[in-house]
Amino acid sequence: MTEKVRRAPFPEWVQMYRQGIPAKKIAGLVHAPYSTVRYHLARAAELEPDLRATHASMARPVPKVTAAGRRNLETILTLYAATGKLPTAGAGNLEERALGSWLQDRRRQAAEGTLSPYYADGLAKIPDWTQHTSKKDRDESRWNTRFAELVTYLAAGNDWPRHQKTSDHAEQRLGLWLHSQRISKRASTLSPDKKARLDTEMPGWQAGRPRTGRRPAHKDQQPTPGPD
Repeated sequence: MTEKVRRAPFPEWVQMYRQGIPAKKIAGLVHAPYSTVRYHLARAAELEPDLRATHASMARPVPKVTAAGRRNLETILTLYAATGKLPTAGAGNLEERALGSWLQDRRRQAAEGTLSPYYADGLAKIPDWTQHTSKKDRDESRWNTRFAELVTYLAAGNDWPRHQKTSDHAEQRLGLWLHSQRISKRASTLSPDKKARLDTEMPGWQAGRPRTGRRPAHKDQQPTPGPD
């Protein structure tokens, strides 16, 4: 990591924290020591007294355990005990499809570290329950993976990735993914949850890089001209 990145407080990390991303998750996304990220955020909090309050207001709360959730858990455990199968979000039966969608959400929460301990303990009775995935579940997991990769890519100081006019495979892959999100948004097929995540954690994602110049830099950084 360059000296510029380690200069405290590093603007990209502060912006991620300001948008509600926990320090530990930031450290994982940017591949930096947790203690280093905490130091940068502590320095930023000294300069911006409202930073922690802003972070707290944006952070996603851990989902509560609801009566409906308890019923869904018991139904899934009963179904698995009787058939050895789990419901999927793509099932033909409406009730099974609803259970599959609920279970898919629990898998996502488990991956994000926000799954309620109550649900985690119950679902732990099913071996490898997070691995029982439908195509829709796999697509959702892939979306979350690409999203996290793009957060890391931008946090490293890169401009918005291109899907054309680049020989960098990693940039092209992220550029194609981001391009597809823009197409989905224009076609009104992008889910509200995904659009909200993109709007909140990647401001400017719809516009991308301008025809000339680079992604607008933080006020403490000078923009660096670059090719389109």
